[in-house]
Amino acid sequence: MTKRLGLIHTSATLVPVFQELIDKYFAEKDLKVFNIVDDSLIKLTIERGELTPDTSRRVVDYVGSAEAAGADYILVTCSSIGPAVETSALVSKVPVLRVDQPMADKAIQMGTKIGVIATLSTTLEPTSDLVRRRAVVANKEIELTSKLCEGAFDALMGGKPEIHDEKVAQALKELSQEVDVILLAQASMARVVSQLSEEDKKVPILTSPELAMEHLANIL
Repeated sequence: MTKRLGLIHTSATLVPVFQELIDKYFAEKDLKVFNIVDDSLIKLTIERGELTPDTSRRVVDYVGSAEAAGADYILVTCSSIGPAVETSALVSKVPVLRVDQPMADKAIQMGTKIGVIATLSTTLEPTSDLVRRRAVVANKEIELTSKLCEGAFDALMGGKPEIHDEKVAQALKELSQEVDVILLAQASMARVVSQLSEEDKKVPILTSPELAMEHLANIL
């Protein structure tokens, strides 16, 4: 029986990222996929410094639109709007997943000293909060260390990806000295991991897109 997966993005650049993962994990499965993209959701969140009620309402509306379009499952691929995703799950008739939840759950399974790294404060706190709450659900005590890469996001948006990568790499090296496992709060940071030497990868570094898709492949 064909399943329909609805993806809600806050950047068009994420569409091919997730399509590649869908091709990898659902190659032999009967799955239809559609995408909803609105980059104003993340732009307004960054501009205001937080996820506001009106933006949250729009996220809930997009989830409703995906459900109305026939989705059997909905994945929202932006961590910054995670709290609104959880709100939408309460009113949706179909399952709704925030992209960083499988990553948080896996990290909690892997260690007690957990590091979260981000280039945006609007993403760092929602993901850190999620890890804390998922640890409670798992009945496990953890020690959480959050690290913001100051200036990295502005460098990336300003056309200086090498500065972004350098700042993220340095933060990863420093944090790896303190924790058992590191979570990358943003998919845009994942490429830096492949640039690190094996010597610098002292602990596992988890990214949300692949773990979310692996999770969906197991349940759909």
